[in-house]
Amino acid sequence: MIEGVIFDLGSTLIYSDDDHRWGRILPRMRRDLYTELSSQGYRLDERAFLNRFTENFQVFEDQRQANFVEYTIAFVLNRTLHELGAPPLQGADLGRALQAYYAFSESRWRLMPGARETLARLHGRGLHVGLLSNAADVANVERLLDRFELRAQLDPIVISAAIGIRKPNPRAFEVVLNAWGLAPTSVVMIGDTLGADILGAQLAGLRHIWLTAQADHPANVAHRDTIVPEATAADLTQAADLVSTWVRGNA
Repeated sequence: MIEGVIFDLGSTLIYSDDDHRWGRILPRMRRDLYTELSSQGYRLDERAFLNRFTENFQVFEDQRQANFVEYTIAFVLNRTLHELGAPPLQGADLGRALQAYYAFSESRWRLMPGARETLARLHGRGLHVGLLSNAADVANVERLLDRFELRAQLDPIVISAAIGIRKPNPRAFEVVLNAWGLAPTSVVMIGDTLGADILGAQLAGLRHIWLTAQADHPANVAHRDTIVPEATAADLTQAADLVSTWVRGNA
């Protein structure tokens, strides 16, 4: 019997043309970060900082993808500052720097059509509804949830930056399952990324729906012929229909 639904966030409940295509906006985000550091009194050579931060970002991005361990942007930033002989950022100063880094990307997100209606519909069926998001900063995700008024409809909210592991590691899914006290076979994962959401659900033993509304991105290319979803939905309304069918049929 289906008793819970886990959603991904990016390209699932919200969308942006930049999701999974971060190369389009990362240079702007890094410059904004440098500007904020300068305003806080850091006297760093701009080229040296941007080059070193970019190099460290790629090193740890490769490790994220290979080991499914989360390295936060705060970690990457402070490692870069350390390597340049600058003091680390902490507390409110760190928070301001990270907010400046993410501000441009956050401005480009939009609410996925049908998102609020879908969450309300699933709640109306008495289902648990939660979030499992791969993201390198907790506050970034929380600001987006608050901006789109989604926080109250999602419990628990599990972010890889907070737990240290990323989808498709099955242990990330187990955090949600344990919070609900539910078996994997009674929970559905809905997400856009084959290699994280769908493979992760398969490894963890969850039911799963591949949401294709914003799934035409490079992260899925390598997996189209190797990771086969249980079901596919073109939009959130269709995904909710599938869940409702499974609930009615106790499938």
